Amino acid sequence: MPSRHSPTLRVVTNPRPTPVVSNAVLGVLIFLFTEAMLFAGLISAHTIARASSPLGWPPPGQPRLPFRETALNTAALLVSGVAVFLAQRVFRRDRRRALTPLALGLGLGAFFVIFQGVEWVALIREGLTLTSSTHGAFFYLIVGVHALHAIAALIALAWVTQRLRHGVLPPSAFAAAALFWYFVVGVWPIIYLRVYT
Repeated sequence: MPSRHSPTLRVVTNPRPTPVVSNAVLGVLIFLFTEAMLFAGLISAHTIARASSPLGWPPPGQPRLPFRETALNTAALLVSGVAVFLAQRVFRRDRRRALTPLALGLGLGAFFVIFQGVEWVALIREGLTLTSSTHGAFFYLIVGVHALHAIAALIALAWVTQRLRHGVLPPSAFAAAALFWYFVVGVWPIIYLRVYT
């Protein structure tokens, strides 16, 4: 029988430390790192092909890319990124008020993708296809890969918008989807300036 003066054992549990970033954000960061390498490889290959083309760029008989027309589309995408950023900031204070800038960002992002599709149709009519030249192959490959990322990120933003409307959106999910969208927005000016000029 233990005496009254025997020491009592206390079990001290260390509280779980708060992670620096959520698992969702960390997962997206790892994914985006690999995607940045993909785009770096594609743009590097394009740059080498362009520099080593003996006939100039674009090759003779191939249409020039619509640099000026795509400037409007680029502006829409950049404003979309700013709108999502503002939505994320407002979300921390008042979740309901975040819906308006988030919807604006989603709408401008959808405009960007649709306009890219219209541009592709016009270029195909002018004779620029995947098989018409190296110029066409690189254009559709690089811009097409970006378009796939944009569509995937828009789906994520649409999901975030739905969850926000129903009041069940965790901050980590919003942060992960926003981070994906920032990547899509951030990589586009590089593509635009390297591929369209």
